[in-house]
Amino acid sequence: MKNKKIALGIISVISALTLAGCASGNESTSPKGGTTPTEEKTMDHSNMDMEHSSSGEVPEGLKVAANPTYKVGSKAIIKEGHMEGMKGAEATIVGAYDTIAYAISYTPTNGGKKVTNHKWVVQEEIPDSGQNELKPGTEVTVNADHMTGMKDAKATIDFAEKTTVYMIDFTPTTGGEKVTNHKWVTESELSPAQQSNEELSSEHQNH
Repeated sequence: MKNKKIALGIISVISALTLAGCASGNESTSPKGGTTPTEEKTMDHSNMDMEHSSSGEVPEGLKVAANPTYKVGSKAIIKEGHMEGMKGAEATIVGAYDTIAYAISYTPTNGGKKVTNHKWVVQEEIPDSGQNELKPGTEVTVNADHMTGMKDAKATIDFAEKTTVYMIDFTPTTGGEKVTNHKWVTESELSPAQQSNEELSSEHQNH
């Protein structure tokens, strides 16, 4: 009888260890437990990248900059990032325009959370805004489609900056797909890209 109890005890311990191992394995492979917060964050920003890509169309009336600091086709470094992977990335200038840029706060038309201090929308993306700079606190309707739920959203002007804005292509420093025709970055958010030895040599020969 005593030996039988000991045998039963050993079996119970083995069973408990086996179940614990199974439970641990299920936790690491389950959909809920298998995605870490870091992975979820990366996935969210990947979606944001796609939203920031566009066809490259510009709003009617937007004036091409006559003598921009950064020429179309040139490279620049992004100093200020509107989203993850943007700051420090090398940008290719796709377009340069003189306008008034606005940071805005708005609630997406698709029911998402309120977006605050979004940079940027330009004067020509705000219907009936005229030529004069809009003051902070002014309520407007946005005719831009940079992100899901932005077009036709009601927004409040946070602040304005009269500047040259740039449309750019860049590859996020965090990896992922190339972002094309990103709208917009301002001149103060860019810095000159370091030229390669080949480019410097070519310029020297031209002079």
